Amino acid sequence: MKIGTKIVLSLALLSSFSFAGEQFAMSDADRAMYSEMLENNPADMMVANGEELLAKYGGGEAGLAAFFNVSEEKLPAYIAGFPRYLPEFKQVVALDQALQGLMSKNGHKPFKLKSSDMYDMSAYAKSLANGQKINIDVNANKQMKAARAMGEEVYMTKRGGRGLACNSCHSPDVVGSILRTQPLPAIDGKGNAVAANWPAYRMTKSNMTTLAVRFQGCMNNALLAVIPLGSKEMVALEVYLTNEAKGSEISIPGLKR
Repeated sequence: MKIGTKIVLSLALLSSFSFAGEQFAMSDADRAMYSEMLENNPADMMVANGEELLAKYGGGEAGLAAFFNVSEEKLPAYIAGFPRYLPEFKQVVALDQALQGLMSKNGHKPFKLKSSDMYDMSAYAKSLANGQKINIDVNANKQMKAARAMGEEVYMTKRGGRGLACNSCHSPDVVGSILRTQPLPAIDGKGNAVAANWPAYRMTKSNMTTLAVRFQGCMNNALLAVIPLGSKEMVALEVYLTNEAKGSEISIPGLKR
């Protein structure tokens, strides 16, 4: 994997930071909408649709458990360990890729990773682990170790026209600051760890989306070459972020501005 590097963090980005006490993350209207949606998250309907899709194309919870060769009782804890290495795939995969495999095994054409049906079904599948703590094991095998190392490289490497890395906006030095009216979240399990509440409903997009698709949005905004969904690099990035959030309680669907 080759990702071009650039050392200097742009002054334009730095000047757009402010601290939580100096600038609100949302307008009054946005905050009111957010409070209302916490009680009535539109994504609940999408999760319900995901339940129907999993039943139709994957045999429901029983079919998913059988596909993973675990009992239904152990399924929530197993889901809390994704991304993980699956021998059937001969690679480390995210949960949505595993769902594609389940659909294919059942004779159905898999949903595309970037599709509303996949977002809904992924959200429902991960919601089965609600209340569980992220238990990803990056030392489980050589494939997971390699994925974690690659993910850290992707996360830390500065690239693109602005010389930015993922870490530029999520290092401990800037977490809690405001960028483009949004607070920069922690990734390390201290507070609102990002990997614990995706898939999530995005208020500004009026739809559900996954963590990997959110990564792509960040890359677009930072003028970085966008890493493809399902690629080793993208899955590795999710492995790294999920491991950083290990021990955080899963709560799906999330709600994001």
